[in-house]
Amino acid sequence: MSSAVRQARRQGIAVAVATGLYGVSFGALGVAAGLDVWQTCVLSLLMFTGGSQFAFVGVIASGGLAAAPSAIASAVLLGVRNAAYAVRMGPVVGGPWWRRVLAAPFTIDESTAVALAQDEPAARRAGFWITGLGIFATWNAMTLVGALLGDVMGDVRAYGLDAAAAAAMLALLWPRLRSRQAVAVGAAAAVIAAALTPALPAGLPVLVAAFTAVVVGWTNWLGGRTEHRA
Repeated sequence: MSSAVRQARRQGIAVAVATGLYGVSFGALGVAAGLDVWQTCVLSLLMFTGGSQFAFVGVIASGGLAAAPSAIASAVLLGVRNAAYAVRMGPVVGGPWWRRVLAAPFTIDESTAVALAQDEPAARRAGFWITGLGIFATWNAMTLVGALLGDVMGDVRAYGLDAAAAAAMLALLWPRLRSRQAVAVGAAAAVIAAALTPALPAGLPVLVAAFTAVVVGWTNWLGGRTEHRA
């Protein structure tokens, strides 16, 4: 096993632990929104994309079961980005078509970020699978813990778990911001998403920010003609 693969595995495990702890927050919030323990756990098992799950329970909490159609729409909007990840991860996963189908549920923000942070193909595959499977296991386990504890925990934000996943993603992405184009994309997307969040329904600010990133990357704005691409 190469040193690059070992490093990818270590990163994947670290991200899986940090992100999995975030599942406690979702479990507690799911029960607080009116779902029972098993509904909350099944939601994590079948949906398994943090942003969509929080959008779903957020809308349910504000409007009850009558708001289910809006909750589903918000969750779908946030889940659209995973389709874009799947296109990028297809060559990384490689192999026959069934392997790519199996990889689909684990193609999330964190597994994509860990994979693309590696330089070697074998390390990218290891990072993808270790992160995706690790988060799936820990997220669902901690969702059950959070749902069972529920009201006993009180406000889960007091534990700082709502910042764990964001901190892990920032740590992974920061070393990638080495070019003017990468910095421009990150800054523009962050500003646009923050500005539109109060005005648009959940999910739309993320999609608009992602569209901005696609436009900048497509036109190679600020990228320069000689900028190296991995």
